[in-house]
Amino acid sequence: MSPLLFWTFSLLMLVFGVAVVINRNPVASALSLVVSFLGLAALFMSLDAYFIGIIQVLVYAGAVMVLFLFIIMLLDLRAEEGRQVSWLALTGGIAVALALLAQIFYVIHNLKSAHQTFPPLARSTFDDVRNVGLLLFGSYNLPFQIIGVLVLVATIGVVLLSKREPR
Repeated sequence: MSPLLFWTFSLLMLVFGVAVVINRNPVASALSLVVSFLGLAALFMSLDAYFIGIIQVLVYAGAVMVLFLFIIMLLDLRAEEGRQVSWLALTGGIAVALALLAQIFYVIHNLKSAHQTFPPLARSTFDDVRNVGLLLFGSYNLPFQIIGVLVLVATIGVVLLSKREPR
């Protein structure tokens, strides 16, 4: 992987990770988390971990974030925007973050194996995606279908329970 791409995706993850914490709007925070997940998936892809990268996009950036956005919209979290910023809490958070960053740099500087490069990984002759697919849709097909139906019923139940009665 090109070091330029690595630093680009790493910076993208860090910037949008900070945006998750800083944003006062929960929807903007959730969408920033999606971009951070996509940057992580790109890093997995660059490490030739294609299956983990695709699962990262499908499960986290897709399904989990749709669920988060659905819950945010359902709960109507606009009340969070009116709160004032506590400067004491902000200062304490920045101090703890800087202390953690200093500890990370201290450990990396003093750890001997942090300065060595990893040996290249041996190429596997097995296809992980094929094996997972055969296992999931072969041995565990019925539980997989049952979970799908349960999620569908739960989604319909939440929509019906959250429906407001007309006055």
